[in-house]
Amino acid sequence: MNDGATSGRKRSAKSRSPVSGLEIDVLREAGEWESGTEETVRRAAEHAFVVTRGGDAAELCIVLADDELVAKLNKAYRGKDGPTNVLSFPAADMPDTGVPEEAFKRSVPLLGDVVLARETIAREAAAQQKSFVSHLSHLTVHGVLHLLGHDHLEDAEAEDMEDLERDILEDLGIPDPYATERTGH
Repeated sequence: MNDGATSGRKRSAKSRSPVSGLEIDVLREAGEWESGTEETVRRAAEHAFVVTRGGDAAELCIVLADDELVAKLNKAYRGKDGPTNVLSFPAADMPDTGVPEEAFKRSVPLLGDVVLARETIAREAAAQQKSFVSHLSHLTVHGVLHLLGHDHLEDAEAEDMEDLERDILEDLGIPDPYATERTGH
């Protein structure tokens, strides 16, 4: 891994939380992310993990990206054109690489990767009249919940996942992200 001098890529220092046992690696891959972003996504990811998994040890990576990178990933892995706000890549769903499974055995389970698109998140936050930090926190929680097996394909699943997101975000002091959808504003 380079030091970021040529590509803008920068990996945060990994640290395992003494509270949750979660190790989070934040990678600034692309986009103009503000200072403090790493702390925002770490806090949201850790709280989502604590609420859903307790004190189990695990590891995940959060990739701070731009619309261009997320659009490429969205096309390659989901067959969809254009960027989206967040992509989750659970380690359990990773394609077979042909490398023996023993090579991936680790003392701490890898949950997977959450990839966030800077410009899309900013546009959505502005359109929904939410702060960027609140929307970023919500999407980080959403992505981590996907890594932990939650989904929203069926209506009942969606309601359960949204309720869990609301509870986690309320604990973080972030307003209900779905409030405007329910009131129609």
